Amino acid sequence: MTTRSMTGHDRPDPGQDPIMSERRQLINIAYRLLGSLAEAEDAVQETYARWYAMSTQEQDAIELPGAWLTTVTSRICLNVLGSARARRETYVGEWIPEPLPERTEWSTGQLGGTTVDPADRVTLDESVNLAFLVVLESMTPAERVAFILHDVFCHSFAEVAGIVGRTPAACRQLAASARRRIRASQPSATPAAQRADIVRDFKQAWEAKDIDALIGLLDPDATAIADGGGLATTFLHPIEGGEQIAHAWIEIARRRPGNMTFLERTVNGHPGLTAQQDGLTVTVFAFDVAGDRIRRIWVVRNPEKLRHWTTG
Repeated sequence: MTTRSMTGHDRPDPGQDPIMSERRQLINIAYRLLGSLAEAEDAVQETYARWYAMSTQEQDAIELPGAWLTTVTSRICLNVLGSARARRETYVGEWIPEPLPERTEWSTGQLGGTTVDPADRVTLDESVNLAFLVVLESMTPAERVAFILHDVFCHSFAEVAGIVGRTPAACRQLAASARRRIRASQPSATPAAQRADIVRDFKQAWEAKDIDALIGLLDPDATAIADGGGLATTFLHPIEGGEQIAHAWIEIARRRPGNMTFLERTVNGHPGLTAQQDGLTVTVFAFDVAGDRIRRIWVVRNPEKLRHWTTG
């Protein structure tokens, strides 16, 4: 049985309370389920509110508090996912998962040093790669929950079944369906050093306004998607085709304010770029590289999704 350093409903001390020590894991799960760090934090906060609303006797009756917290967080996320589709129908422009706040610079062949996560929130692996999160957005809520809990966090299908309200066999099928989507969308892996080289070459060509070099770095069928959420100026519809993207990026370079700088930063574990203005991050660029070409660019300008990039 888990012991607690607090009694009643006092405010918990995260440094002493073993229940609060589960927070990082819960944020890890919720971020992958929701694609939003802000929503993940809200889901976990709601989970803890439910835990501390119980009496001491009710808490003591729970044999595995960590499992209880995971179940509640996952169910909250499942409900959020169910309503998210309706909310996004009214979202201005395209919706892109919230990029994780990293200050890490990268150099050719190596992502720079230690991953920086100011709130020590999310452990990076391929399941937070932005391309991966975008594919998760195409899944049903039940598929997403079954896949993340089983394939990423190694929960049994019996445990997943209790969360999504399906049989273990049905959850196995949900995870298998999600797995097929992932495999169909993911190209063969490009070595990290090569990805870094390509993104750096793109930055240099962009700053030099070298349209031929940009076209050479972009897949002919590349797509660029931007998310301003109606709160920042950007293109509302995806730009299709390498040449069209190159022309758009040259126009962006021409209109670039004098006080804006482009920086090489790690974005969800992969080489990316940020634009800073007066010391604040105003845009995050993530890239999906296949072979020796960029096939997708995601541009996040919604300031609500960049809060963690400009604080802490």
